Amino acid sequence: MKVISTTKAPGAIGPYSQGYISNGLVFVSGQTPFDPETGVAPEGITAQAENSCKNVGAILEAAGSSYEKVIKTTCFLADMKDFKAFNEVYAKYFVSKPARSCVAARELPAGILCEIEAIAEE
Repeated sequence: MKVISTTKAPGAIGPYSQGYISNGLVFVSGQTPFDPETGVAPEGITAQAENSCKNVGAILEAAGSSYEKVIKTTCFLADMKDFKAFNEVYAKYFVSKPARSCVAARELPAGILCEIEAIAEE
């Protein structure tokens, strides 16, 4: 197993890593919309979805992978009313249409609106 670490995505805010590579697969921890440089999440679901997608991409890149190699994502929304707006942003990044679960979470860290985790080929 190999730990993935990049400054192009927010650091872990708990006892976990940004991701791991194991047996040719990349496991990306849930990525929040925090800007890796400022530590601040933008307002609104569209901007937060953009940042979450970009943060997933930065970890995939650090692992030598890409959006096109994503097999499965799990998406968490604080409010399912944001589902349509979230999907519009998500579709721009995950064009290969990986398998996906999207669930409402009662509450996400620091009041954020979305989080995305991914599994990809290396």
